[in-house]
Amino acid sequence: MKKIVIVLVLVLICSAFTTATFYPIDGYEHTGIKRLKRLELIKSGEIVEKQTLPEGAFKSYLDIKLNLKEKASDSLHCFFKENDAFQKEISSLFRGLDKSYSLTVMDITDLNNIRYAHRNETSGYQPGSVGKLAVLIGLFNQLSKIYPDDFDKRIQLLKTKVVKAGVWGLTDEHTIPIYNIETKKLVKRQVIASDTFTLFEWADHMLSVSNNGAASIVWREVLLMQAFGEKYPELTEEDALTYFKTTEKKVLTDLGNDVVNLPLRDLGITADEWRLGSFFTRGANTYVGDKGGSIGTPFGVMKFLVQLEQGNVIDAESSLEMKRLMYMTDRRIRYAQAPALKEAAVYFKSGSLYKCDRSNGQVCGKYMGNVQNFMNSVAIVEHPNKTTYMVVLMTNVLGKNSATDHMNLAANIDKLIKK
Repeated sequence: MKKIVIVLVLVLICSAFTTATFYPIDGYEHTGIKRLKRLELIKSGEIVEKQTLPEGAFKSYLDIKLNLKEKASDSLHCFFKENDAFQKEISSLFRGLDKSYSLTVMDITDLNNIRYAHRNETSGYQPGSVGKLAVLIGLFNQLSKIYPDDFDKRIQLLKTKVVKAGVWGLTDEHTIPIYNIETKKLVKRQVIASDTFTLFEWADHMLSVSNNGAASIVWREVLLMQAFGEKYPELTEEDALTYFKTTEKKVLTDLGNDVVNLPLRDLGITADEWRLGSFFTRGANTYVGDKGGSIGTPFGVMKFLVQLEQGNVIDAESSLEMKRLMYMTDRRIRYAQAPALKEAAVYFKSGSLYKCDRSNGQVCGKYMGNVQNFMNSVAIVEHPNKTTYMVVLMTNVLGKNSATDHMNLAANIDKLIKK
């Protein structure tokens, strides 16, 4: 009996250790993303700082799962069958809101009773930073080509390949967190041309703080992966620069466009449902041009979310790693900031783009464009009680910052699904 108790205690100790080690905020060992090391030290008490992350940001790394894996072989159309009762309830939430509100929502809490509802789901919007998800897909697509039979090598490349920003990272008002592990000092500033980070860190900067420079840099590396193939891991900065300087701009533009858009077509997402036409920074236009314009629809992006949860975006391991990168362990904004989601794990990307015309003395400001004022949110929500759903919301409400309305709508959708 004594021996059984000792064994049981050891099992419990090992289980507790495993859980503590693999929180996403403690994912430094797996990814090399330095900001996660800082969060780990705050959590352990080694760095004394008030913790402002919501409860839902502390999900165990190993506990992040794909919710639709058992339906991996199901066709996309199986998921997009409108549930009449659910549709009626969702539609009732938009009374008094601008007609531009477009949405897809899918409740996957009960896999035997998946519920889908929509509103203006095929309306096209400028996706803004939601387009960074297409860059993420392109990245994992290229990694699968370089190492088709070894996912560990793909992760190792993300963790060890260090690349320099150059002009591609210029310019963007969004800051990035730069943490020095030796001095334990954190600095937040804009990207400068001399910055160097690993692919994993640039991808994290692209998603966690939505840095445009980081997105252009990751996209650049995706282009280089396609151009150099299995030689990419050893590619030097000098070789890359020579390639860009000696290759015709049209060739680079076409290649850059293909590497982020063709993977979307492979997912059955049409060019009218989601496409990316231009890099995220002016600096990138030194070498590549724009092509085809950018557009996103709630329907097209929801197609991606469904296949991500199925494990069908590239492959199951890539889908899971992309979902982990979407997991919010930084401050929540807009839709994700709803208090109702505080305890939920939220996998999220937001995007906005506004344009002003003050020629007639009209009031216009940040996120309050009077010509264009796109605000978009993409979210997978997982509550502790297993309530799980996905939402894509896109709007273009002129002259108004819609962040609060997005947050309130998030609370109402959450309440409706959980009832």
